[in-house]
Amino acid sequence: MEDYQSTASQEDRTQFQRDYDRIIFSSPFRRMQNKTQVFPLPEHIFVHNRLTHSLEVASVGRSLGNLLAEKLAPRFPSNPFIPEIGTIVSTACLAHDLGNPPFGHSGEAAISNYFLKGKGQQFKSELLEGEWKDFTHFDGNANAFRTLTHQFNGKRSGGFALTYPTLASIVKYPFESVQAVKPKFGFFQSDKENYYRIAGVLDIAKKSDQVFCRHPLVYLVEAADDICYQIMDLEDAFKLGILSCDRIKTMFLAFYNPEEEKDQLERIKTTFSKVTDRNEQVSYLRAGVIGKLIYECIRIFEENEAAILSGTFEGSLIDRLPDPQAVAMKYVQKISVAEVYNHRSVVEIEIAGYKIIGTLLEEFVDAIMNPDDKYSKKILSLLPEQYRPESDSAYHKIQSIVDFVAGMTDVFALDLYRKIKGISLPGVV
Repeated sequence: MEDYQSTASQEDRTQFQRDYDRIIFSSPFRRMQNKTQVFPLPEHIFVHNRLTHSLEVASVGRSLGNLLAEKLAPRFPSNPFIPEIGTIVSTACLAHDLGNPPFGHSGEAAISNYFLKGKGQQFKSELLEGEWKDFTHFDGNANAFRTLTHQFNGKRSGGFALTYPTLASIVKYPFESVQAVKPKFGFFQSDKENYYRIAGVLDIAKKSDQVFCRHPLVYLVEAADDICYQIMDLEDAFKLGILSCDRIKTMFLAFYNPEEEKDQLERIKTTFSKVTDRNEQVSYLRAGVIGKLIYECIRIFEENEAAILSGTFEGSLIDRLPDPQAVAMKYVQKISVAEVYNHRSVVEIEIAGYKIIGTLLEEFVDAIMNPDDKYSKKILSLLPEQYRPESDSAYHKIQSIVDFVAGMTDVFALDLYRKIKGISLPGVV
């Protein structure tokens, strides 16, 4: 981790631009191309994976950050931090899903399920409350912070060595697992001192003894993610034939005010008279809706700037959308849950994720907790050196396996599962 104030230099790239490059060229970032976003990856139709989702979120995040910088620049003309807001938000957006396990959001639930209802229950007595909740409430947000800041075996000190503002901008839930009302939190027990240090340097206020206020730029990162996954998932659903073109067009057009935005709606109508390709029509509408939501979120940020800076702002920027955008977004969310996220293809991969992740955790956790067993030694020979536990504590042993499993791609996890279960062995028919 790097404190910008102490490392700024007269190089071609600022420290914040170096942050961006370190994410782009990293192995964890590249692995996201084989991690499910929502839909399983079909052979002939493109749908989003974690990597393409993150790139799109970063693009929206840069637009949000640059717009905010334009608003702030006249008030703070000599502040060198202001021109970098777009880069910081974009970098945080690139990194926001680095900690997500394979098989989409069900991967998080599968890890938690192993400890709550699987064989992992037997280790509860060996862990402190916070340590136990780190696993039973496993959260990809906390794991992203760990991925970026933890020194894994053989790796450099400070993880990715990112600046503090960038790291603070990805922590949506700035508290540990024992403070979580829902299974969402920002950092594991093993990494909380890293966050405390960042919060101290950046002077991030506290809501209570162990709950911090969000860094202001978190709201832009969150908005970029909300905009992309809500809107882009609809486009994927159309490409897969889950939702019809007419339904998608109706849902996107609902974001426009028919009285106040007659000119925009007329331009859309004119464009559709010339562009008849359905994919192009959906893409055109999607781009317009994203642009509209970007400007609305910046307006909401401006209106609530004092509350955001003081740490008293509640909820997200998307929660404050005006009508008709608020009504349209709620309908998108309703349809997404009912017909997209519960579509058979999504449910099937979630079921597979539970089975695969549960089995891998069972095999590797049991092995690392009983390392002298002959079978355990064979299993542990498959554990990469970087994931070897940093101490003999039960917490660090188990966490090393969770690190390993959460970092897998869908393909690697499936392949390893098959090999361990004897489903696909080299030379065996």
